[in-house]
Amino acid sequence: MNLPNKITIFRVILIPVFLVFLMVPDIPFGKWIALGVFILASLSDMVDGKMARKYNLVTDFGKFMDPLADKLLVSSAMIALVEMGRIPAWVVIVIIAREFAISGFRLVAADQGIVIAAGWWGKIKTTVQMIMVIFLVADLGGKPIHIFEQVLIYAALVLTIISMMDYFIRNKSVLSSEK
Repeated sequence: MNLPNKITIFRVILIPVFLVFLMVPDIPFGKWIALGVFILASLSDMVDGKMARKYNLVTDFGKFMDPLADKLLVSSAMIALVEMGRIPAWVVIVIIAREFAISGFRLVAADQGIVIAAGWWGKIKTTVQMIMVIFLVADLGGKPIHIFEQVLIYAALVLTIISMMDYFIRNKSVLSSEK
């Protein structure tokens, strides 16, 4: 297993660490430690992708697991934020439903021997979602920050829908292919 793939696995391992610090109220500075863990995990997404491309270490495992690790990280965070009353459940349901739809689509493609890497809309969507989570976890307060958080939530929602449409349009041949 190459280094970018190990970094991806590390990101998945950080998810329960992030959740414990975020959700267990008795941990001193837990919110801030959770925020640091989430930022580290988010930055690892950028690092593993750049490293894989720069050193020609792109693998089918990485193409499949990297976006899955992102989905797990962001979905876990958003579910926790619903519990904390920081984001509407319906928004998270739409976002996670998109993730399930794309994952199912990838399985259909994989069954045909096709591995589909994440597209640019998906990368932008993930970046906005990660920034949104950072602000929602930080919970800095104040009306301007609250408005900015709301903008991030709805930008993430819109980008989620756009990226799903782009994903299906770009890869529509997968659905029409026969074995």
